Amino acid sequence: MADTEEKKGKKPDKPQRQGTPAQGEEAVKAKKGDKGPKQAKAEKGDKGSADGKAEKPEAPRAPEPKVPARLKVDFEQAIRGKLTEQFGYKNRFQTPSLDKIVINMGIGEGVADRKKVDAAAADLARIAGQKAVITKARKSIATYKLRDGQAIGCKVTLRKARMYEFLDRLINIALPRVRDFRGLSPKSFDGRGNYTIGIKEHIVFPEIDYDKTADVWGMDITVCTTARNDDEARALLTAFNFPFRQ
Repeated sequence: MADTEEKKGKKPDKPQRQGTPAQGEEAVKAKKGDKGPKQAKAEKGDKGSADGKAEKPEAPRAPEPKVPARLKVDFEQAIRGKLTEQFGYKNRFQTPSLDKIVINMGIGEGVADRKKVDAAAADLARIAGQKAVITKARKSIATYKLRDGQAIGCKVTLRKARMYEFLDRLINIALPRVRDFRGLSPKSFDGRGNYTIGIKEHIVFPEIDYDKTADVWGMDITVCTTARNDDEARALLTAFNFPFRQ
């Protein structure tokens, strides 16, 4: 009986559970006095509040100031007054100005291959700095194997700052790179103050990498003004240094 009571009184020792490696490391660090990442962060916060100097978040970077287009500033400061004196306008709003620039690129090969139209639209977007709109056929023509709604070209309409920036690049960079350039025709006005230029190779613009271009396309550039007649429009474009033939 005594043996059984002793056996009942004595309980077998339970094996101690060994913690996971991570828990073991934390226990060792706690013994050594090392602080875990959470504890260090909490103490940092307490320190900041105790000192009264909380860490300030970094201020967002200020946006870069917008630089107005060079030709627009030139028009407001010099060209407007010059045209007012030349034509004797009584109101400053009578002075002709640029309204918009339309760039049109026709891709005849797009009837057989749609990828060429997409490539031309991508090139035109690089030139103009604005996404191009793909133009489609309005009616079917069996002779040219053309169907209604088929993509045959692309175009872009530029206004305000982008218009002036494109005109600056056209006059000072693109036109001097045209092969055998002898000046622009002074007769390409439509009678309502609009002027159209035809360019045979779109690679004259520096945005186009000639080595990576598979095809060369032409384009029509129409400069629309608020002039009432061709003489006023010609005077306006001459003031913008359009290289007209003499």
